Amino acid sequence: MKATSPDAAGAERSTSSAASPVRERKITIGDVAARAGVSKSAVSFVFNGRSGVGEEARERILEAARELEWRPDARARALSRSRAQALGLVVRRAPELLSTDPFFPQFVAGVESFLSTVGYALVLQVVDGEEAEREAYSRFAHEARVDGVFLTDLRVEDERPAELSALGMPCVLLGWGPGEGTEPIGLDDAAGIRRAVRHLHALGHERIAHVSGADRYVHSRVRRDAWRSELAALGLQPGAVVEADFTGAAGARATHELLDDPEPPTAIIYANDIMAIAGISAAIDRGVRVPHDLSIIGFDDIPLAPYIIPPLTTVRQDVFQWGNACARALVSIVEEREPGPIDLPPVEFVVRGSTGPARGSADVTIEAAG
Repeated sequence: MKATSPDAAGAERSTSSAASPVRERKITIGDVAARAGVSKSAVSFVFNGRSGVGEEARERILEAARELEWRPDARARALSRSRAQALGLVVRRAPELLSTDPFFPQFVAGVESFLSTVGYALVLQVVDGEEAEREAYSRFAHEARVDGVFLTDLRVEDERPAELSALGMPCVLLGWGPGEGTEPIGLDDAAGIRRAVRHLHALGHERIAHVSGADRYVHSRVRRDAWRSELAALGLQPGAVVEADFTGAAGARATHELLDDPEPPTAIIYANDIMAIAGISAAIDRGVRVPHDLSIIGFDDIPLAPYIIPPLTTVRQDVFQWGNACARALVSIVEEREPGPIDLPPVEFVVRGSTGPARGSADVTIEAAG
């Protein structure tokens, strides 16, 4: 066995110690509070989504947390609160629609923009039928995977709010719906459709048709009923209505059906932009000029809408802010706090090139966007 002198051993220990990496101190909530010039409780309030911290102080806290790369320990928070620190979203849509409809990506982005600041996660599940949807909610509840859920695509006589209440699962409704203990949050679809009808009437259109969404959805009925009631208010006869399913293929089929009528419409209002864009393509394929022979209006103002030919006149709704507001409300409900005021921007009517004067009309003024 080789002997080592005490000096040599000391040198080895010194060398080994010098070569070892220095362990960095973990950033704490106190470090964030010190950098932002606030108390630790103020930092806790901000990251728990609680009120009581001014907007300027809140911004300083969030900036300090970003600079220090600090995040609250979600696992510890969940254990201390007996919560999952997650919210659920079950999407029951056909794959071909989900892959083309930009609503859900924008909504999810809005949800995440708030959840990321308070340490919650979003659990997304896509299902293909009613039974699978019901099972998803049941698993969420019995396995304690989420603390609350977002309910989208509200249906006529929707049983889900009551079923979730029986499961003890908090929820917020996107739009309008029945049920007690729920928080309906939505934009005024009807106002946008009424604005579209008035725009077409001002351009001299009298035969104004509608391509609706599936009748089982509340927002489909709201938009259809607003179209019909505004026509009546203007003294116009109800135009033809064709029920579709929000996909491009269905929008094209509905357009062909309307244009095959002996007295085809001079204008069509669609329940979403995807169907309206498909309608423009279907009309052009038949030699129908848009907007010279047929005016077309969509709903949503998806990112593609300004760039098609002609650019699409449509109703704009801020889906990102909608998602953010829903997330704020649901976190407040889960944490048993009073939700703050919900201040969503109103829908806007955006005039572009897909609408114009009806054939034979004169002295009409095309309205500006707004």
